[in-house]
Amino acid sequence: MTGYLLRRLPSALVVLFAASVLIFLLLRLVPGDPATILAGNDATPDSIAAIRHQLGLDRSIPVQYLSWLADVFTLDLGRSYMIGGEIAELVGRGLSNTLALTGTALLQAVVLSVSVSVVSVLWPNRWLSTVVAAANTIAVALPTFVVGPLLVLVFAVALPVLPAGGVPPDGFIARPDIAVQYLLLPAICLALPVAAALTRFLTEALRTELTKPYVLTARSLGVPHREIVTRGALRNALPTMLTVLGLQTGHLLGGAVLVEAVFVWPGIGQLIEQGISRRDYPLVQVLLLLSVAVFVLIQLITDIAHAWLDPRIRIGGRA
Repeated sequence: MTGYLLRRLPSALVVLFAASVLIFLLLRLVPGDPATILAGNDATPDSIAAIRHQLGLDRSIPVQYLSWLADVFTLDLGRSYMIGGEIAELVGRGLSNTLALTGTALLQAVVLSVSVSVVSVLWPNRWLSTVVAAANTIAVALPTFVVGPLLVLVFAVALPVLPAGGVPPDGFIARPDIAVQYLLLPAICLALPVAAALTRFLTEALRTELTKPYVLTARSLGVPHREIVTRGALRNALPTMLTVLGLQTGHLLGGAVLVEAVFVWPGIGQLIEQGISRRDYPLVQVLLLLSVAVFVLIQLITDIAHAWLDPRIRIGGRA
């Protein structure tokens, strides 16, 4: 497994390096001078020049990039001049909120998809299959900016049992019972399309596994259908499901931007929106690089889990 991981790391590092170059250059191509925006409309040329020097914009592009890269490696991310505060603190606070939201949504999606898929295969029924297919279609078709307000109208307005938005006032650890109430609606909104996609894939994968020769052999030996599904077919379908799960996790992180806006959740998505709208370039380039790093990390974890479940991948990795 270690050898397989070492072979995967170089490609991940190359992707991160290429992304850092593209992010840095693309932000420099955006129309408008950051120093002029920060200084304001009535600023004097001397004030603008002073801000440009403070931001390092008066240096050459390669020097600016190397300086920014060195700051990223040392976690000296600078200050956000438009939003206010240290970028490291803003990112840390937003990242913790986003991880809590997406982690809860991912757990809900996995539990729901595995449960529904296993039940659909254990007790094949036309009525059940129709209901599951219809629910999957609705969950995928309805965008989060529609599902979110509907959940708020039902569970926060019509039936005021859950908060309409925001984060737990005492954090996620001090009062877990309160934290769950704040997490439930945005996590469900975020989890539904991911759960629908995973359910479709896993159900078909399980049905395909049940046509394999080892299943016929197990049935001839008198192994119960439930054990064949839960101990045999499900385990063999998990490696390929993990690949889909990795891709869906990326969609989940992308969907978090809209969900955070609907439920006023102060996470990375909301921070990116604020940084772009206010042209806070130092903050935006850090957030974009962090987003790419998260996607690369998710893909790497998915590949490692896939290799752990399927020894053939590890063997191929050593070749």
